Amino acid sequence: MTTNEITAGAGVIQNPILPGFNPDPCLFRAGDLYYIAVSSFEWLPGVRVYVSSNLAEWEHCTDILTHQVDLRGNPKNCSIWAPQLSYHDGLFYLLYTDVKSTKRPFKDCHNYLISAPSIHGPWSEPIYLNSSGFDPSLFHDDDGRKWLLNCLWDYRITEGNKSSGIVIQEFDPRLGRLVGEPRKLFDGTSLKKTEAPHIYKHNGYYYLITAEGGTGSGHAVTVARSKELPGPYEVDPLNPMLTSRHDPELPLQCAGHGSLVQTPGGEWYMAHLCTRPVDGQYAILGRETALQQVYWDEHGWLRLSAGGNVPQLKVPLPGDVSVTTKGMSTDFEDDFAGPGLKKNWNTLRIPADESWCSLAARKGYLRIQAGESVQSLFRHHVLAIRQTDKSFRAETRVEFSPVSYLQMAGLMLYLNEDNYRYACVSHEEGRGKVLRLMCCERDEFELELNAVELRGTGAVDLAVDVHGTDGRFFYREDDEETWRPLGMTRNMGFLSGGFTGNFIGIAAHDMNRFGGCYADFAYFRYQGRDRQS
Repeated sequence: MTTNEITAGAGVIQNPILPGFNPDPCLFRAGDLYYIAVSSFEWLPGVRVYVSSNLAEWEHCTDILTHQVDLRGNPKNCSIWAPQLSYHDGLFYLLYTDVKSTKRPFKDCHNYLISAPSIHGPWSEPIYLNSSGFDPSLFHDDDGRKWLLNCLWDYRITEGNKSSGIVIQEFDPRLGRLVGEPRKLFDGTSLKKTEAPHIYKHNGYYYLITAEGGTGSGHAVTVARSKELPGPYEVDPLNPMLTSRHDPELPLQCAGHGSLVQTPGGEWYMAHLCTRPVDGQYAILGRETALQQVYWDEHGWLRLSAGGNVPQLKVPLPGDVSVTTKGMSTDFEDDFAGPGLKKNWNTLRIPADESWCSLAARKGYLRIQAGESVQSLFRHHVLAIRQTDKSFRAETRVEFSPVSYLQMAGLMLYLNEDNYRYACVSHEEGRGKVLRLMCCERDEFELELNAVELRGTGAVDLAVDVHGTDGRFFYREDDEETWRPLGMTRNMGFLSGGFTGNFIGIAAHDMNRFGGCYADFAYFRYQGRDRQS
């Protein structure tokens, strides 16, 4: 699936270039191709990578973390944070954080490094680096030395965020470990919450780009520079370089967490995260990725080509790029006829494998062996895709024969274990096979309506229509033509917040006997509607 939409003939890039849950972008170039890596948090496979040949048309390229991490039990909004990808001397280097806990005042965050000769691997086994803070980044200096940067977490800070600045330490690739002692590189500015460091060397300066102000409405990109790598670093006198913090009416909010790339023609672009609030306040799609054209002014500071410091919806293409596409669809469909799952799918904290999701058990179907409850942090058996449009429709067909109210399978909207809405086939004593609609909103659970008795014993089609913040489920039995509403239209604003975005998934659960039953899904279909709404 190509994930951006280009205005035909306009010579511009339309933001966001990566819609839906695609936060903390790391942009870089290797040869003739551009890559962006984004955070995946508790969803696997981890570290989604997109590729482009022209900065305008982006496609899902690969996901890197397939077996290297164990996320079982990690709380929501933890796990894989802010990856940094770089390419140097024929190798791709990936740094990432596995966050195990964010319970104040401490933060358990472990930083790792892996490398590969190709973006598709094979990737080396992880090298553990440190745990002093998150957002690790590797800088390859001209003299061949490599330096690790990361945010420093200081639990002793009594008020506000405890990100106290940026530290640096040398990494020895021959020894495969950090050497020397870490030292403080940058204390940050009055915006505070100094994170996401990247260093770029340009025209005799080391430029340190960081995220500040937190990842919400106060988010910003801060730029500082020094003639020497250890510093001291002077801050851009017009800081912040990019932000949405002063105008809540901007279509792109929460702008920050930037990274840079130079085109072969010498032009510069910055990738950054942003949100597009639905109804002005709900970031249901999560934090997305946008692209801005930038340049170096006469004083050597980074500036937006559009002027000012607010993110733009439309950005000029590089001068040597021509784009002919009229826009690519965000639609997705899987009929489960292939030898493997399509790469759009994601799972929660555990990888997809034959032990619980099989295409071989029944030809032409996906069989999901029932897992733990919807709120499990260990073995929640769900496959899901990102919501990439403000309005969409999703459908699936499920065959399921439950014998207990503790067994269920169906279609869900899922932000995290505290916020979801689930239409599922289940069982009711004395009534047999039924449909239930349940909701958890900000950790408050409810059954939305009495169980709906199903007339037949065969397949059940389930669908959900979402228009902005309004969402409603539907169902039909045994190839009926008419869809029937299941419950009322509900405001879906609670599927926003935190670090991720809403997912649409199919799942099976058995709280009577783990793995004691299964559900067969015939297809899954997602159709985006009016992406620019």
